[in-house]
Amino acid sequence: METSQTHSSESMSKDLSELMKEATKEVHEQAENTPFMSNFQKGQVSLQEFKLVTASLYFIYSALEEEIERNKDNPVYAPVYFPAELHRKAALEKDLEYFYGSNWREEIPCPEATQKYAERLHYVGKNHPELLVAHAYTRYLGDLSGGQVLKKIAQKALQLPSTGEGLAFFTFDGVSNATKFKQLYRSRMNALEMDLATKKRVLEEAKKAFLLNIQVFEALQELVSKGQKNGHPVQPKAELRARNVNKSCEHGPAPGKESERTNRRHTDMIPTTPLLRWILALSFLATTVALGLFAM
Repeated sequence: METSQTHSSESMSKDLSELMKEATKEVHEQAENTPFMSNFQKGQVSLQEFKLVTASLYFIYSALEEEIERNKDNPVYAPVYFPAELHRKAALEKDLEYFYGSNWREEIPCPEATQKYAERLHYVGKNHPELLVAHAYTRYLGDLSGGQVLKKIAQKALQLPSTGEGLAFFTFDGVSNATKFKQLYRSRMNALEMDLATKKRVLEEAKKAFLLNIQVFEALQELVSKGQKNGHPVQPKAELRARNVNKSCEHGPAPGKESERTNRRHTDMIPTTPLLRWILALSFLATTVALGLFAM
């Protein structure tokens, strides 16, 4: 028993970025072997899928960046606060206006899975800000790493303008050298003061981030499949009551109004997604996570 505990302590003494990579290795491998990964790299992605994913990413990053701003001076997050370099909400707003028009806020859908992701981010930011780094690292460094590859594929597959319209999400104007910036980010993250128990919780939260991503692109795929089955495009406002749901997605639960059931769900969430769910999840978001994080 003592030997096992000693081995565990020695293992957890590694840098947080390395521990994060090791902890999520299995889901990386599963993502790499999904049929969609192969299809997307061949340029097989529809404009409808791309638009739906962009909409969900908007709600996810809106929640993430709201909580980052809440905790930007908190020592558990402050060292990795890089708004000018990393924040994506403004870029996503540009993309959504390009795809949906000036009234995009009333048009974009927000599936329940996306709302659940946003709620988790708000819950973490308000109650356990030390776990926020798991979500930030998983999303930002993944998007920064795989962004250029995905940008070129999407631009060609969807015949988007060479001037970059519709692809602002993948353009990090504040990062002149991605490799050096990622090194800086990792060093700042590794310097965060955490005891053994906190490190373990952060690693579990990184796995939960993957689970939430999986649930989002499964929901989007279901929405796309339903539209194709019915022989017509997805109608966001009719299908999802976009205006009301969007407000909930973007702002999260009202302070002090989150139910005990929601708190219990956040506390007890366990990343136990079977491989079958990965195989069924033919979504652009899966590729963003997989390609990006493998390049970290």
